[in-house]
Amino acid sequence: MARLSSGRKRIASGFTLIELLVVIAIIAILIGLLLPAVQKVREAAARMSCQNNLKQWGIAQHTYNDTYNNLPPGGEFTSTSGQWGNDDQGTWIVHSLPYVEQEALFRLKPANTFNSAGIMRNNPAAQAARPKVFRCPSDDFNLNEAHSNYAGSMGPQCAGGPCGVDPNQFRCQTGNILGITTSPDHGGNTNSSTLRGLYNREGAKISLIAITDGTSNTIMIGEVLPEWHDHMSNGSWMHFNGGYSHISTIVPINTRITHGTWCGDGGTAQPATQSRSNWNVAWGFKSKHTNGANFVFADGSVKFLSQSIDMIAYQYLGGRNDGQPIPNF
Repeated sequence: MARLSSGRKRIASGFTLIELLVVIAIIAILIGLLLPAVQKVREAAARMSCQNNLKQWGIAQHTYNDTYNNLPPGGEFTSTSGQWGNDDQGTWIVHSLPYVEQEALFRLKPANTFNSAGIMRNNPAAQAARPKVFRCPSDDFNLNEAHSNYAGSMGPQCAGGPCGVDPNQFRCQTGNILGITTSPDHGGNTNSSTLRGLYNREGAKISLIAITDGTSNTIMIGEVLPEWHDHMSNGSWMHFNGGYSHISTIVPINTRITHGTWCGDGGTAQPATQSRSNWNVAWGFKSKHTNGANFVFADGSVKFLSQSIDMIAYQYLGGRNDGQPIPNF
């Protein structure tokens, strides 16, 4: 007997347009929820890497001090040539290289030669060096140039500058903070007794013994953003006057910089108070981390300081011999 056909056609199953749109919307929502979490994990990893770098620099300073009885000189300018800047012996970073496993890079600096760091800066191999310990992963500024995200602290030292605009509440030269006396402009002196912090650009030598406030209470090295510091953006980590030896705690952490226009040329749209040419705001510790920056203290400990830290406490943390108790921070 012949099989009768039902006459019905099988309809292929599938998603309707509305169902597809719903699925896409759900996926978009999930991505939106997950993205901040991924970014937080990535930033946490970058901050940890940055802290590890600072830890290495801190150990290097102690090893250098054990060898030479002073911290690496933060510039080592000498007046042998009779002309300022002609005897560039490099930054504290240059002198620290053998102690962060960069002996080969250090050897590119000619020994016993005046202006040896100046010669080093003209060496293509030195300019091409990109040691991981120099850069914080959070900052991707000009990775093809010889920059570093770490600079030595000169403490509550004058920043001054050509812009003549000082929006900060602590003037460096008036000695109006208890225990902190007047001192030379941006650490420009070879006499260590006049310096408030641990580094400067003219080679004054400070030892760990000279930190009478206690090594756990004194900032040694902190994070910086080369893009927003006029000397760093145009120089290199090798140059004694490249900015890496003189960062002031008078400038609040993460002070906002928005442009490189000279002293605010361009009117109110480009205010001097946000110019990288204004040393009163540019020569401070800055990072791409949220709400603060990492520092290594003179005892080798690494701490994250909030950008809302009490400014008196911050000055005392920057000073090595003010003799004052540090407010809670």
